[in-house]
Parts: sequence; structure tokens; C-alpha cells
Amino acid sequence: MSRKFFVGGNWKMNGTKKVADELLSNLVKGPLDPNVEVLIGVPAIYLDFVKEKAPCNIYVAAQNCYKTEKGAFTGEISPSMLKDIGIDWVILGHSERRQIFQETDTLIAEKVNHALESGLSVVACIGETLEEREAGQTEAVVAKQIKAIKEKICNWQNVVIAYEPVWAIGTGKTASPQQAQDVHKILRKWLSDEVNETVAKTTRIIYGGSVTSSNCRELAKECDIDGFLVGGASLKPEFVEIVNANQ
Repeated sequence: MSRKFFVGGNWKMNGTKKVADELLSNLVKGPLDPNVEVLIGVPAIYLDFVKEKAPCNIYVAAQNCYKTEKGAFTGEISPSMLKDIGIDWVILGHSERRQIFQETDTLIAEKVNHALESGLSVVACIGETLEEREAGQTEAVVAKQIKAIKEKICNWQNVVIAYEPVWAIGTGKTASPQQAQDVHKILRKWLSDEVNETVAKTTRIIYGGSVTSSNCRELAKECDIDGFLVGGASLKPEFVEIVNANQ
């Protein structure tokens, strides 16, 4: 069962309108592999601006949203608000949300569930820290994180899983193709065992962690790596090369 290659660029807390225009111009110029789904995760304040300018072949995603439709949650954004401005995707559970803002597995799972129920598609991020990897806990950690999501949702059709080892995000360190493939294989087997075989075969599992134009092609060759979630390199011209890594 073929899974369409998927590459997301997470701008994080970077950019201005001018920068957004430059990044969009670079993507439009491309050329981008038409067989790849491309997403850009944009700071909330610029979502409307970027959505109006982005070509139809590029998804625009929020980098976060909350677990309820409305209420007294100062500073938060709801899925319904995102839908109201034409946003159909959201990135949830990024390691920076887990590590810096102390979001728990349960909260992230609740946010994933509400986003899906509200009609959004979700890039759900999981991954272990360096200490957890060195302690041999990688499999247990990612299983715990994905299990929390599984317990809250019943339909995986609009979920992309992003495996992002925390020790490889923004550090310049990248999991080797074999290290990344090993975890992706574990995750796919977990989906087969704990959800069902169809979900395991159809759910895209993408890799994030210092992906660049110099390592993307080797990573893309691995059979269980279905694309990338890219941080710093998504703010550079080389992002086009990463999108085209599977050519």
C-alpha cells in the first residue's frame, strides 16, 4: 500500500511578513516534486497572511492549538478558529511543546482528538531525549507517547506521525538512516499490533531532527520513512531540495 511522501517545514517562532513572502516565493519557484505533499507550519500571527498567498499545492498549518472549542484560555487558539480562516492542518506534540512548555502525553492526546473531531488534519510529534536513548528507553518512550494518542482517537486517516528524537532537533546531530528506520519500523509494528494492519500500512511516519539537503536523500531511501518534518532548513532555499529528496 503506497504512502504519499510528506514534507513539512516548521518555521517555529521565526519570520516576518517579508520573510514569509521570500519563503513562499522560493517554494513557488521550486520546482517541487508533484508527488509530495508539502506543508508549512506558520506562526499563528501570520497564518491568515500566509494562507492567502500560499499556492494551493502547499498546506498551511498552525503550530499548536488547544483542546476545546472556546473558553477562558488566554493566549490559546482553538481548532474552530483555525478552520474559520481556512487552516486545515496543525502540528501537535512537538518536543519543544513537551520540553519547554511541559505539555503532557495526555494533554497532547486530548488536543489531537479535539483537532481531528473539529476537522483538522494533524502532524502528531513523538520522540525521546538523549538521556532516554542512552538508557535504552527509546522504544518504551515512543510507545508510551503514541499509546496516549491511540487511547483518545478512533480514526487515524488524518494523522501523520512525526518521529523527532529530541537530541537531534536543532543540534546539528541527525539520527543515522538506520537509527531512524529502526524507530519507524518499531512504530509501524506498534500500529499493526495495537491498532490494526491497515492503519500500520497507510499511516505516514515522517522523520524530524536536523534534516538538511545533505542527508535527506539517504534518509528518504529507508522503507518506513515517509517524509520529513524540517525545522531550521525550512527557512532556507535548501528546503526545496528536501521536498524533492524522494525523486
